[in-house]
Amino acid sequence: MLIPLTRQTFESLIPKVATGAQYVYCWGKLSDFLRRLLISVVGVTVLILGLGLIIGPEIGFFRFLLGIIIGLYWLWGPVLWASLRNLEYRKFSYSGFWQGKVLDVYVTEELIGQEETVNERGDLVIVENRERCINIEVGDESGFSARVRAPLKRNHQAIAPGDTAQMIVMSNRGDLSRINQTSDVYIPDHNIWVSDYPCLQREEFIEVSRRLRSRARYEQWENDEQQDWGDPPGRPPQPQEPYQNRAKGGSIERVPMKRKSPRRRSSRRKATMDW
Repeated sequence: MLIPLTRQTFESLIPKVATGAQYVYCWGKLSDFLRRLLISVVGVTVLILGLGLIIGPEIGFFRFLLGIIIGLYWLWGPVLWASLRNLEYRKFSYSGFWQGKVLDVYVTEELIGQEETVNERGDLVIVENRERCINIEVGDESGFSARVRAPLKRNHQAIAPGDTAQMIVMSNRGDLSRINQTSDVYIPDHNIWVSDYPCLQREEFIEVSRRLRSRARYEQWENDEQQDWGDPPGRPPQPQEPYQNRAKGGSIERVPMKRKSPRRRSSRRKATMDW
């Protein structure tokens, strides 16, 4: 199932400014924090010494304000990088809500970095840092398939082939015939998200999913109404009144027929028949 989304809905799912989950993701590890802190210290030092010697004290307030901004880079840096990453998703002109099935699930070990160290004998040793990742392949009846990789979590063990999978797909074509980017994958059967970077507002996505699935069920009932599938979900059955055609003023008018009450047999006739 692939349902096109309006631009307003798409922008509500992927905001311009970083969310809390995106900020935490871009905060990174201790090494990332130390790198940002080093940039802040070096930036403030260069600002104080460099601009002070070249321009002089005439721009003291501007230098003070710029120093605060650069000095707090370690704090607002994750907001910048998450917002730029959101911009990469929002640059696509068209998007759609996709629902399919999990085709395959497997675990791999991915290389995330290398470190050079020296052992006890003084030899240079390269240490590889690896991380266990879950890989899920999703697809639908149209033949579309995609693979999503994310760090392995404990709740991922509940995912199995055949589970329902949902995500947002992005494209530069209005008919979504070519998918350029995909979002996080949501498994509604287990309420599990599979993603590396949390690009979606998850509560908003679940609400959009609920509304679109309800609309799709109702449209399916309307298409299959001729097969006598009954009334739509949530609507009580309506009684059908018999009609008859009646001539009026040279035209034929369709009016409801009056229901006739069943005729009762008289006790006299019944007694006569029994006799």
